[in-house]
Amino acid sequence: MTEQTLSAALAGFAAGARRGPLPEDVAASVRDRVLDVLGLCVGARRLDTSTAVIDYVLEQGGAGQAHVVGQAERVPAALAALANGVLAHSLDYDDTHLPSVLHPSASVVPAALAAAEAVRADGQALLAAVAAGLEVCVRLGMAGYDRATNNSVFFEHGQHATSICGAIGSAVAAASLYGLDEAGIAHAIGVSASMSSGVIEANRTGGTVKRLHCGWAAHAGVSAAQLVRHGFTGPPTVLEGRFGFFEAFLHGRFDPDAITDGLGGKWEVPGIFFKPYPANHFTHTVVDAGRALREQGLDPDEVESLVIGVPAPVVRTVGEPIGRKRAPSTPYEAQFSGPYAVSIGLLGGSGLGASLADYAPERLDEPRRRRLMSCADVVADEECTAIFPHQFPAVVRARTRDGREWTAKVLANRGGPENPLTVEELRAKFRDNARGLLDQDAVRAVEEGVARLPDGFPPHELLALTRVRADA
Repeated sequence: MTEQTLSAALAGFAAGARRGPLPEDVAASVRDRVLDVLGLCVGARRLDTSTAVIDYVLEQGGAGQAHVVGQAERVPAALAALANGVLAHSLDYDDTHLPSVLHPSASVVPAALAAAEAVRADGQALLAAVAAGLEVCVRLGMAGYDRATNNSVFFEHGQHATSICGAIGSAVAAASLYGLDEAGIAHAIGVSASMSSGVIEANRTGGTVKRLHCGWAAHAGVSAAQLVRHGFTGPPTVLEGRFGFFEAFLHGRFDPDAITDGLGGKWEVPGIFFKPYPANHFTHTVVDAGRALREQGLDPDEVESLVIGVPAPVVRTVGEPIGRKRAPSTPYEAQFSGPYAVSIGLLGGSGLGASLADYAPERLDEPRRRRLMSCADVVADEECTAIFPHQFPAVVRARTRDGREWTAKVLANRGGPENPLTVEELRAKFRDNARGLLDQDAVRAVEEGVARLPDGFPPHELLALTRVRADA
């Protein structure tokens, strides 16, 4: 008997999820992620890159199948997925799976929303498709996680696992909604593997292309499913084969058991971390440590020096080059700056502790903030390195002008299983993202529509509710 291929195993799992029912905690988690992504898409509408991708999409023309969040008109489903994926990832506010260190919902949810709207699927079908796509995405990411080094092999190769694995997760979600059978879902995996891409250098030295990654992954997933409907096929050993996905991206270094062990029984989805702050996830505990120091009684104006201890692999993202991290020139650079994060915690942030307002351009040059950043160093901390990447811990040490030493340790992230956000906190995040862009009636309607997805509320009606105010 021929051994089952990895893509066949994943396709069988996705087909089973479609038949349902989903475990209660999985369904609730997916529902919350849909609301989270819709809020992120609305909140990102103010960005220049959002305008750019929406203008690009509208220039393409084509059949009206699905909505870009905030737009009245429909566009082709793959292009709606492209735009919404860009919006979902652009604020660096989207969820994170650990220890794979990828952001699954920003590609999978936009792909599923576009496909669901195109075929007029109901809410239950949407939730099942998103659940399967997310699970596939993070399991592929975990297959590229090296337990010996506690790091992602994708990341070490300069590859953005978020978009690379996200393309395949998106294809699974879209293929499920388009009604493809197990063989068809496997072919969608095989086709989308040739569309996977993403280079992560923008994290270090700038550029806005990273915002495009999840959009491109969502576009690839929807396109792959559509192409399979029209007759394209993929190789059965596309993942594990001699010239397959893992050979191409990871030189054959991968863990197949991470893909198949417990598949369909043990779900990773409920453990994906929500982000409480709109910044690179590595900086979140730095914000919290700064706040903890303030709560200890530390006066930010008396700080003489700051040492931000983080896991060794994190230093290059939030602490190098240190000159740029101490003086970010754009909100995007601030989102990847350890010194900026600690300044938010020390000076006090808004929202759940840090919100979009705290990364506004006018905040970057505030004298108190600039002074704090100028005296901050980012170093590798042994305790943090031992925990990473199961959490993104931080230890911040401060010296004040009177010679006193202050220390705050935050070893577990908010938003994960050890310190989850409440339903009300997630709604507060959604409302903060929607503020000034959706009116209050629309905000309530979207929240109610998402809550009713398990009862079959139609996704196409949900997307229509997100139209941005004309005066926004």
